[in-house]
Amino acid sequence: MSYITFEKVCKTYGSGESRVFALRDVSFSIDEGEFAVLLGSSGAGKTTLLNMLGGMDFVTSGRITFDGKEVSAFSSRQLSDYRRHDVGFVFQFYNLIPNLTALENVEIAAQLVADPIPAAEAVSMVGLAERMNNFPAQLSGGEQQRVAIARALAKNPRLLLCDEPTGALDYVTGKAVLKLIYDLTRERGTTAIIITHNQAIAPMADRIMRIKSGQILSNEKNEHVIPIEQIEW
Repeated sequence: MSYITFEKVCKTYGSGESRVFALRDVSFSIDEGEFAVLLGSSGAGKTTLLNMLGGMDFVTSGRITFDGKEVSAFSSRQLSDYRRHDVGFVFQFYNLIPNLTALENVEIAAQLVADPIPAAEAVSMVGLAERMNNFPAQLSGGEQQRVAIARALAKNPRLLLCDEPTGALDYVTGKAVLKLIYDLTRERGTTAIIITHNQAIAPMADRIMRIKSGQILSNEKNEHVIPIEQIEW
């Protein structure tokens, strides 16, 4: 059985003639430990898909499973537990608490779960051991995104979901952040999904998926993974 499955998942807004499909009959699967990239332009349905897999939105119809459990049938309490214990999120904008240090931002996440990675260790993992007592305003954009990654990883999640994690970063910093996410998830065996509009980064993934107008166009295993350091755009 696949680790993650979507089976004929639809997401609609409105009703009747004004009904709009954000996702239409989406079906795919991802294996445990894979590093997947979901490609699509703005408005294609990438974030909607990620939000439903992450337990932050509900399906209109269809079925989503994670590690044999039907996420799409979870109660609000079950979804809360799922988000807390199983899923780590990294967003385009870092969403750090400005009046807390880097370490304190990560500690908040670590306190949510029973078996966290210690916050200081997580900050060190992303290369910020000497900056952990700095506030977000004292950090560059790339450093703030590293704190956001540490915050997600401190929960020791089984699934890491990244929504345009390099969208607010320059080219060099963006590549460094992608390498960091890739290396850390590989080391820990974490299943990761990155959604992006940047097709150039697809070759770094184990699995490449493409979405357009709310429908999956392709879902392919990448047999020739290329290190992010060798990718240019």
